[in-house]
Amino acid sequence: MIFADPPFNIGKEYNNGQSDLLEQDHYLDWCRLWITESVRILKPGGAIFIYHLPRWAYHLAAYLGEQEMDFRHWIAVSMKGTFPRGKKPYPAHYALIYFTKGAPKTFNRVRLPIPTCRHCGKDIKDYGGHRKYLNPAGLNLTDFWEDTSPARHRKEKSRWHINELKPMIPERCVEISTNPGDIILDPFGGGGSTYVTAERLHRFWIGTEIGPCEPIVERFKRDFHDQTRFKSIPEELHRIRSPSLCEISIAG
Repeated sequence: MIFADPPFNIGKEYNNGQSDLLEQDHYLDWCRLWITESVRILKPGGAIFIYHLPRWAYHLAAYLGEQEMDFRHWIAVSMKGTFPRGKKPYPAHYALIYFTKGAPKTFNRVRLPIPTCRHCGKDIKDYGGHRKYLNPAGLNLTDFWEDTSPARHRKEKSRWHINELKPMIPERCVEISTNPGDIILDPFGGGGSTYVTAERLHRFWIGTEIGPCEPIVERFKRDFHDQTRFKSIPEELHRIRSPSLCEISIAG
């Protein structure tokens, strides 16, 4: 499975001196390059998830269709704390597009706890009087995720000013499309959300990041502080990194 959360091309300056503000054609050409390589290395039945702004996601979805990938879902991930821009409706979601290389090899139904009021503890919905027929394991995950608020306000967020995606987002993708022992690739490491998720769920993972990887190292130390095998990450990191690219691969 591949999970990609690429730069959004909105003018963000990165720690490596790069800017993600490109002309539209240039940006889309770059996206097509990494999508083409992603499709090439994906096994038959494998899945790819791309997390992006709707402005770009529909271009990328169309291109994946041209690569003979099978469309599965356009998942709307609720966006909190935004504001209206120009002559447009209020932006309220990120796009998470989900394709597979042919019929999916793995599809797991993910269930969520039945929502309750945080004040009174009662169910938020009445389910039309059919509450007793609901599966005790929870509700089926839909293609609208409204419980995925950004991670930017977490007090333990990395000091490196990188986009630290909330682990719930890649976690659900991993649970939907893989089983323990499968391999996850995330080519845009960022804060390491996908890698931490894969490690915790007992998947193998491969990651690349063109910027500093120290945020990922810090996150593993924070989340897996009791596992001695992660104490050697900094030495491995310095040994394998080049001036332009850092790659980490840990067996889950």
